Parts: sequence; structure tokens; C-alpha cells
Amino acid sequence: MRRLSTRRFCALVSICLSLEPAIAQTTTARIVKAGNAFLATLDEKQRQTVTFAFDDEKQRQRWSNLPTSFVQRGGISLKQMNAPQRDAALALVSSALSPRGFEKVEQIMEGDEVLKSGEGNNPMFGKDLYFISLLGKPSEKDPWMLQFGGHHLALNITIAGEQGILTPTLTGAQPGLFTKDGKTVRPLGQESDKAFALLSALDEKQRKQAILGYRLVDLVLGPGQDGKTIQPEGLKASAMNESQRAMLVGLISEWANIIHESAAAARMAEIKAGLDETWFAWSGPATVTPGKNIAAYYRIQGPKLVIEYAPQRLGGDPSMHIHTMYRDPTNDYGRKAPAK
Repeated sequence: MRRLSTRRFCALVSICLSLEPAIAQTTTARIVKAGNAFLATLDEKQRQTVTFAFDDEKQRQRWSNLPTSFVQRGGISLKQMNAPQRDAALALVSSALSPRGFEKVEQIMEGDEVLKSGEGNNPMFGKDLYFISLLGKPSEKDPWMLQFGGHHLALNITIAGEQGILTPTLTGAQPGLFTKDGKTVRPLGQESDKAFALLSALDEKQRKQAILGYRLVDLVLGPGQDGKTIQPEGLKASAMNESQRAMLVGLISEWANIIHESAAAARMAEIKAGLDETWFAWSGPATVTPGKNIAAYYRIQGPKLVIEYAPQRLGGDPSMHIHTMYRDPTNDYGRKAPAK
């Protein structure tokens, strides 16, 4: 095999590094194109309904885990659109997410359709009751935000040049396990399985630190809790071995990797840089039925990260009704990006 000279190797590395911003910019351009394509399908009244100022604080916070009949979202719903408009709206959402991230969104929405059927065709639920709105205008340079959500889903995606910020984002599932086309679907299954695997990998001393002495049954930093802070507790990542730390990073990636790949890579690098100051805390049963979701709350908290997983007792089986929260206390809603 022919070996590269040091000069040739360095030249190739330089070329690859120079291409990175272009790749990220291409991703941004693709999202902007999808945003403008969606807007082009709307009439003037619809465009006015779906667009807000980038720094509109009221609209930024108009998200929830609750059904839209309980908490009205801004923008327009998939139900209010014709087929081409719905396709364009979902194409925009997909452009800002990774393939697995968009699949997760689709599974959450499909779960709400299952819930609708199970509740006697209850009009409060269904995959057409998800709303989309834009804060600011799609731009490759100026910051703007895409919001998409409904029952058990709230995506707040800020696009600021090459940056993509996914926080605050809420993902949930009810039912947490269902069957579609003969296959078992767990929208948040990896969030459950990876967390339990990490807990199981801890030794006795570590488990005593990680498992809290009190019960938590809901999100602490959920909807309406912007700006609230909580004291880190549990087991610090600096007290974990390398294998355990890798498992923690893999667990965090289930949220960080929802966004498109270039933004996810930058976010994971940021999280890894603060890993020593990241905590893992568990509250509730330390056992799980194989193939099902855990019934325990857990939290991951770092300098620029808060993740919460909170099973809900509404419906009877907490493993079948899940709320999760993903935040960056230093940059929720892309607040570091200057308003236009």
C-alpha cells in the first residue's frame, strides 16, 4: 500500500477542514429552501397566521405536553392544511432533523393516533393536531426559529447561520408501546433502555449516589418553567469509569441527535467538553420488565444540559405514558443568537 507523505497528508486534512463550514452551510441552505417552499404553499392569511417575530417571547413559550384543546398553539395545524401544504410542512420539519429524529417525531404522532382510536375516536387526539410556526424569516445568515408540536411533542429549533439549536424540546409518548403494521413501536424506547443499562452498569457505591432518596413523578423543568434552575444531584460523570461515561454519552445522544447531523455533532462536542461536570440521577423503581419502558424518573444535568425522563401515572401504567425534556439553560430558544 502506498503511504502518503506528511505534506500530502496535511494538505488533505486542510481540504477536509475547509469543507466543514461548506457542508454545514449546505445543510442550512437546505432548511431555508424547505422553509420558503412551505411558505410558498400558503395563502396570505395563512402566512400571517404562521409567522411571528424571532424575539416574540409569548409565541416562544406557547408549547406544552398537553393536547392542543387544553393549550392552544400558535401557527396552523396539519388539519388546517391541504395535502401539498402538509407535505411541505413535514418536509421542512424533516430537513431540520436527522433521519432518526424525524422517525421519532412520526412515531410520537402515530402514537397519538393510536390513543385517539383507543379513546373511541376522541377528537382531542390525532396526528393531524400538530401545529407549525416560524419565528423570523428563513435565512442563511439571520437567526430564525421553527416550531412544531402538539400533544407530547414540542420542537423549538433555532437556525442561526451554521448553528442549529434544538432546545427547549419536549418529547413524550402515549402509548409508550404500540403495534403498527405487525411491528412493536416504542418511540422513546432507547431513552428507557440506555438509561436502565447505565444504571445496571454502576457498582453498589455508585448506585447509592445515583438513586435519590425521594420520588419525582413529573418534569421539573417542563412547560412554563423557562429560566428555572435546579441543583445538580446524583452521580457525577467524573466518578464513572470510561465504559460508563460512554454509556452516558450514548444516552444523551438520544436527544442531541434528533437535530440534523452537523448541528448534532457540534452539540455533542459541547456536551462532551462538560462531561466531567455532568450528573446522572435516578428516582423510582430500579427494575424493568423486558421489552417495556422503565417506570422511573431520571435526570442528566451538565453545565449546558438538562434532560429529564418522567413516566406519568395518568392512564394507569407509567411505562406507557412518558414525558421527557431537553434543555440548554445557557441557550434555550437560541437566545445567544442576536435578534433581528
